[in-house]
This record gives sequence, C-alpha cells and structure tokens, in this order.
Amino acid sequence: MSSGPLEAAREPRLRFERLIAAAPERVFDAFTDPVGQDEFYGQDADGWIVDSRCDLRVGGVWSVSFGPSPDELYHHRHVFAVIDRPRRILMAPTETRLDGSSFRTTVEFTFEPRGACTLMTMVQSAFPSEDLRDEHTVGLPNAFDRLERSLDDPGRR
Repeated sequence: MSSGPLEAAREPRLRFERLIAAAPERVFDAFTDPVGQDEFYGQDADGWIVDSRCDLRVGGVWSVSFGPSPDELYHHRHVFAVIDRPRRILMAPTETRLDGSSFRTTVEFTFEPRGACTLMTMVQSAFPSEDLRDEHTVGLPNAFDRLERSLDDPGRR
C-alpha cells in the first residue's frame, strides 16, 4: 500500500515500516506461514534460492538460507523470543555471510491496526557496523513488497 521510510538511527539500528491493506491477523499469519517466509526472502530473479524452515514457538528457530545459487547462500538463524499474535514478534537472529563470518542482532516486528490496514514495522538493532546496517536497507523494500503481494493470492483469503 505505502512504504514508510527506511530509518538509519545513530546507533547501528534499522527501522522499516509499511502500511499494508489487510488486518493485522492476516498480515501476521502471512508473515509466519511458509509461503510468506519464502516471499520475504525471495527475489524475482531467475534461479534465486530460498530454503526456509520454521518452528513457530518461543524458543523455536526459523532457519532460512537464500541467495543467487547453491554456492552463494546467506544463512539466517532466528530464535523466537516473543510471539504475540497478531501484534508482535521478537527474534534473535544470527546471520552468516558468504565469507563465513557471522553476527547477531535483535529484530522486532510489530503489526498495528490502522483502520482496515496494518502498519507492519521492523526494527533491527545491534548491527556490528553501520555498513552492515546500511546493506540491509537494500532488500527490505522488496521483502515487504513480496509479502504484501502474497496477501493478494486468492488462496490466502
């Protein structure tokens, strides 16, 4: 529906929000189901790989590998700290990069009602550097676009 600003705070923190034309329950459920999780990490490029597995419970793990080829995959391992359907998800991700290095952050997603819509907000904190934070701003608009488009699938209604 509409994109919110990408916010790069003084600390290595990133905030992105999107107003989505669906109720919070629908957006939350889309984000936490296998199709929505694949969409969130997907790309429109041919050959793009997403392998997502999720144990949606506090203490459970959402593990996702994604990238342009089997030899070039990023690996994210999110541990769920809070699941408050349909309002909030708090995770502790460990991200492993192509060179094998890794880092940990904290990610919070909120789903706030705005009339017939939902303001979905993601705040990711504790990046080890501003460069890594800024690198994450590149894919977020596409991630939210793809998740939002998945809600238009007639099978999701």
